[in-house]
Amino acid sequence: MYSPRIQKILKAAKISIGDRISVQDGRKTHEGLLMPSPETSDPESIILKLDNGYNVGVSFGKSTKIAKSRAHEPRAVKEEARFELGKTSREILKLKFDPKKPLVTLIATGGTISSRVDYKTGGVKTIENPQDFLHNVPELVDMANIRLTSPFAKMSEDMNYTDWVELAKAVARELNTGAKGVIVTHGTDWLHYTSAVLSFFLRNLTKPVVVVGAQRSSDRGSSDAGMNLLCAVHTALSDMAEVGICMHASIMDDYCLFMRGTKVRKMDTQRRDAFRPVNDLPLARVYPSGKIEKLKKDVRIRSEGKVESDTKFEPRIAIIKPYPGSDPSVIDYHVSKGVKGFVVEGSGLGHVPTNGKGEWISTIKKHVKDGIPFVVTPQTIYGRINPNVYTNLRVLYHEAKAIPGEDMLTETAFVKLGWVLGHTKDPEKVREMMLTNYAGEISERTLPETFLY
Repeated sequence: MYSPRIQKILKAAKISIGDRISVQDGRKTHEGLLMPSPETSDPESIILKLDNGYNVGVSFGKSTKIAKSRAHEPRAVKEEARFELGKTSREILKLKFDPKKPLVTLIATGGTISSRVDYKTGGVKTIENPQDFLHNVPELVDMANIRLTSPFAKMSEDMNYTDWVELAKAVARELNTGAKGVIVTHGTDWLHYTSAVLSFFLRNLTKPVVVVGAQRSSDRGSSDAGMNLLCAVHTALSDMAEVGICMHASIMDDYCLFMRGTKVRKMDTQRRDAFRPVNDLPLARVYPSGKIEKLKKDVRIRSEGKVESDTKFEPRIAIIKPYPGSDPSVIDYHVSKGVKGFVVEGSGLGHVPTNGKGEWISTIKKHVKDGIPFVVTPQTIYGRINPNVYTNLRVLYHEAKAIPGEDMLTETAFVKLGWVLGHTKDPEKVREMMLTNYAGEISERTLPETFLY
């Protein structure tokens, strides 16, 4: 909240939260709506929402002048709002959900979708209470009864397998205790790892599990958080009993794509439509209005039954990538550190250096004999491994006994290998399970229309 000094100045000027004001600091004048002071901001700074949708903090010094341009005009939305200077943003807006509406559980784990600008540092910081970002989407009260829970709050790059286990158990628990569907809000950087994890960990899935994030924080004018969340709720109430990612389909605010959790990947660092299906079509187009257009026939349909969380996982696995002149002793190093399995991003149809100085075959063959599996995925991202075209491929897969990863994404193969090794260390069983399609991770055929959808 604002400091007592700032509150006194605003009160004397008859300015309330939501009023349009101008703040003159030296030669610069800022005009916009007076916002509540976030708990992370300097209480001596005035927070304005500018006409371009962005928020700015203006330090209130001795020479700063402030004036009201227009009084606040309340929005006609179904939330209680008390615009008081002494209230924090958390206390000002809190949506009240109708228990008679279908129950959707929202599990918040952190990330940009549940972040806002920290006015002390200028960076983006995770908010402590997920309720804080829901008030930006008041339409939710008309759609569902949202139950909020948060097992932890982390940026996705800080998550590991222990968080995956906790999250999967939380999702299964919610699905088995009355929720029509579950939404997981998550950081986008490693969001596709988590969607793959939930795809393998949640067995006998009977309801939708929607993983959703945002490329821009919810307090930015260009944020994709609100529409992504709206589409995620529609998906969670749909008849698609799949784990998937629901995100913007284009840079416009037109509709989202719901994409299978094992066949989707972040393909751009900043674009709002960064997530694309790979070697697959989206499951559906989902519009903010609630309209859903299914794009695939093999979508699992909502049914009855208890969802099981099968969270056995071997975390001692690694992703490695050969490149020109790469040294295969990196494999020996990882094994010396206790690594029990590898995913190798192979070039072309699945090659590694095979002949001459620096060849990888003998090193791989040595460790395969010791029971350590090597799964090869395409470095190209799109396409699939073919172990039979070239002689060097036959050496790797038929002599060295590497496992062709078909058309699996590297991240999906990594998660799957950890899950498989959590169940068995028997080499033949590992091979069998890695080549078994459990969660739509392996496509029977490569279709031309799935390239760069």
